[in-house]
Amino acid sequence: TDFVELPSQLYEHWALHPEVLQKFARHHETGAPIPAEMIERVTAARHFNQGFATVEYCASAYVDFLLHSRPAAPQDVAGAEKEILRDIRMPEEIVMRHRSPHFSHIFAGDGYAAGYYSYLWSEALDADGFAAFEEAGDIFDSAVARRLHDYVYSAGNQRDPNEAYRLFRGRKPEFDALLRKKGLARAPA
Repeated sequence: TDFVELPSQLYEHWALHPEVLQKFARHHETGAPIPAEMIERVTAARHFNQGFATVEYCASAYVDFLLHSRPAAPQDVAGAEKEILRDIRMPEEIVMRHRSPHFSHIFAGDGYAAGYYSYLWSEALDADGFAAFEEAGDIFDSAVARRLHDYVYSAGNQRDPNEAYRLFRGRKPEFDALLRKKGLARAPA
């Protein structure tokens, strides 16, 4: 349901790329480009606490999904939430990103019911989509950009999002790029 997030989230990958930063991130007085060591520090900081953030996010997604998987809404939502967290062995040191009372949008109708995970799915799509440029060896590769334009940006909801993505990428999305983006896996050798 959150395929619509792909086009805008994909742009974020270029924003912190050295080629882009060196061109646009310039000192306000001297006009000197941002130093390479600062780019390295900014890039490394993107991975700080990603394991923690991923666990807190996934806990919220599990609770959302499992609450909506029950035949009837629980009378004691806090108790049901606690039971689910125990069942998934949630570390006590990490709390959910959003507790059930914060989930008003997913309890307001069928649109997001059991769908909080879709935000992570959107992030997987944008990471895998940008990986197409990295795999081409040029983050501005014109052939990849043309496919992105033709099948994603100009699709206008004229085809199934899964098909649009497959046509752009040449395959289904894979999760490895998301793990690399979060610093939870290394790039292939």
